[in-house]
Amino acid sequence: MSTSLFTDQMGNQIALKKTPPQRIVSLVPSQTELLYDLGLREEVVGITKFCVHPQEWFKSKNRVGGTKSFHIERIEVLKPDLIIGNKEENVKEGIEVLQQKFPVWMSDIHTFGDALQMIKQISALVGKREEGEKLLKEIISAFEDIQSIVASKRAANVLYLIWRKPYMAVGKDTFIDEMLTICGFNNKLKDHERYPILTTQDLQGLSPELLLLSSEPYPFTQKHFAELQALLPHTKIVLVDGEFFSWYGSRLLKAVPYLKKLIGSF
Repeated sequence: MSTSLFTDQMGNQIALKKTPPQRIVSLVPSQTELLYDLGLREEVVGITKFCVHPQEWFKSKNRVGGTKSFHIERIEVLKPDLIIGNKEENVKEGIEVLQQKFPVWMSDIHTFGDALQMIKQISALVGKREEGEKLLKEIISAFEDIQSIVASKRAANVLYLIWRKPYMAVGKDTFIDEMLTICGFNNKLKDHERYPILTTQDLQGLSPELLLLSSEPYPFTQKHFAELQALLPHTKIVLVDGEFFSWYGSRLLKAVPYLKKLIGSF
């Protein structure tokens, strides 16, 4: 049996003895959904507890723990011939243990282009090149429509919060920052560290026109509006679906109607 070699987005080369792979474990929610939308079914044998899409897999697939707290022994029992992870979402030490035992393909995504390349590479990796090419064309076309809307609008100054106690926001070199830019927003922390911690004084000093409260990883809800509106009385505050800003797989296509509506409301 010949071995097929693939290079991941971190420059690691992996060898697959069986192509396409028949026993896949996905450690990243957005990439789990991508595998489903590419047409895989029984080939995916393990997912994380955060892989909530598709719902039928969330209910039926073996769960191996969290993205940062996956259980290596559970993965070993599944005997995967491929594990798919991500540099930011998975813990380096755990991935290194898995790499000693199994082929592990890692994504590393900061930009829209990185996301498109990931989709292309994973599609080839799992034997779904044609399905991947079709998905990529649809995503690219849909985001061109977003750009045509953005072109006629002024860029609003925004902050995007991902955590509370302490408040944490999105800074530079992140996929969410890229999505904000694509949507025509000006991230007030674009030149700061990736996920800066902010005091209430920081928030008031930044005084954004628009404050976006993400539904993940911290589940901001309507009840948090009052405390933030008191700090920022002149800021418009909006609760947003974090999946549409941070999931970089096939959810990009699903995000377009939501993002168009959001952009059109400002």
